[in-house]
Amino acid sequence: MTLFKSFSQSLVSKFTFRTGFVLLVTVSLFATFNISTLKELFLQEAKDDIETVSEIILHTTHFQMLEDNRLRVYEMMEAVSSHEKIDRIRLFSTKGQVHFSTDPEEIGKAMEEVKTESQDCDNEIFFPEELPLEDSRRIFHNAQGEEMLSVTTAIYNRPSCHTAACHVHSPDTKILGFLEVQGSLAKIGVQASAYRNSIATFGVTLLLIVIICLSWMTQSMVIHPVSDLLMHARKVSNMELDSHLQMKSNDEIGELSEAFNDMTVRLKETRDEYRELTETLEAKVLERTEEIAQVSDQLVRSEKLASLGQLVAGIAHEINNPLTGILMFANMFAKDQRLDDSQREDALTIVHETNRCADIVKRLLDFSRTSIPDKRLRSLSKIMESTLAMVTHHAAVNDVNIVRHYGAALPEIEVDPTQIEQVFINLLVNACHAMPLGGSLTVDMRADLRRDLLITSIEDTGSGISEENMSRVFDPFFTTKNQDLDGVVGTGLGLSVSYGIIQNHGGLILVQSVLGRGTTFTIELPISSLMRTAEEKTPPENNVSTA
Repeated sequence: MTLFKSFSQSLVSKFTFRTGFVLLVTVSLFATFNISTLKELFLQEAKDDIETVSEIILHTTHFQMLEDNRLRVYEMMEAVSSHEKIDRIRLFSTKGQVHFSTDPEEIGKAMEEVKTESQDCDNEIFFPEELPLEDSRRIFHNAQGEEMLSVTTAIYNRPSCHTAACHVHSPDTKILGFLEVQGSLAKIGVQASAYRNSIATFGVTLLLIVIICLSWMTQSMVIHPVSDLLMHARKVSNMELDSHLQMKSNDEIGELSEAFNDMTVRLKETRDEYRELTETLEAKVLERTEEIAQVSDQLVRSEKLASLGQLVAGIAHEINNPLTGILMFANMFAKDQRLDDSQREDALTIVHETNRCADIVKRLLDFSRTSIPDKRLRSLSKIMESTLAMVTHHAAVNDVNIVRHYGAALPEIEVDPTQIEQVFINLLVNACHAMPLGGSLTVDMRADLRRDLLITSIEDTGSGISEENMSRVFDPFFTTKNQDLDGVVGTGLGLSVSYGIIQNHGGLILVQSVLGRGTTFTIELPISSLMRTAEEKTPPENNVSTA
């Protein structure tokens, strides 16, 4: 049932049924009209044949009738009636009395259906001048039920007739009698039936052939291309945009297939562009988010440092005055000759610790002071080399190997040499302290012309920084140095001061660390356009050394 319903709703079944119905009606109308016309032609031909027989009888018996040789006339009519198309011949007067018939029983009887005002003429038969066809033909069925055709021909009173020897009629009499010839139409019916059967067979055969041809043409020219288009459309709806229709024709279906292919290609291009845009947008959003997070961290850290700097400046000023008095009286006390050695040693301890407090206060003041860098055009690699010369002792004590990687033709940039040197010292010393059992310290310096930056990386193979401490490394007074374990104590101000210096230079300092594997500090300082142009014109050189 489902298969029949699917077939009945298909395009080929609808087209075939409708086309078949139209063809069936057309063939039926054609056959009906053709058979009716042919039957009329057959009937007309039969009428013409019987009329011809009547005229022949009148012509051939004319002279015998003029001689009043009726026996010869009747014999000729008997001979004519033996033909297969002739069934009966009658000769009767205008009053309806039968003078001769091929059926002897009818001779002498009256024919009520033939009425006329003419006088009877039993002895003479005249040749008719004209034939009233509309009154002389009739079709009826005989006793056996066969269809019969009767043609009645009037016998007119011609001059040759009323001047003959047998003349018994007045010249004013117009019609002398009638000749009726009957013929069977059974053969016509058989022919019409045979022709109807032939037409029906031909029509059915033609209908089947046309339906088969139309079905084949519909399948090959419409159904298959439409099915391909439907399948392609479903693939496109499922976003299978690699599908491609093959061009099977150059007609409208082919143009539609080409349009589908163009549409699919454009959809694929649009999808790829959308995906690329989405991926690019996601990457940009992620990048911007990271930048915003970094900027936010920098702002928070800057605000924190600024607030802390103001607090520290106030505290340092308040502590510095009494500390100066303590240091002065401690020195005076230590120089007093009345003290024994143990008391003098305690006094010197007071002086030493007071000096250390004064040094911390000085550093606090340096941290709180937002000094403007005195920038000059300097080579950063030379500043690094002079700084490395000062920390060589620390490296040698801790068995640290220093490796240098300087990029080709590094440009000079505008920096405050003293402040940058202080930053380098803080980072290098911290790296050496992070490797108390020895390790490798790598200094890498390169130019990033795309971003107009001169990048310096200081990487150690020390203990590293834990993840929870990464966000606090630049906070004032935060330190990971443990005096009991490392033998080094720190104030936690070195990285904070370094961060402020790099920020005042318009740069950025970043840190990356893996616990147990080491830490990398990266300093990014801007390159002026003038310096970058000069650097591009300088031939490249590689400078790699170790110490």
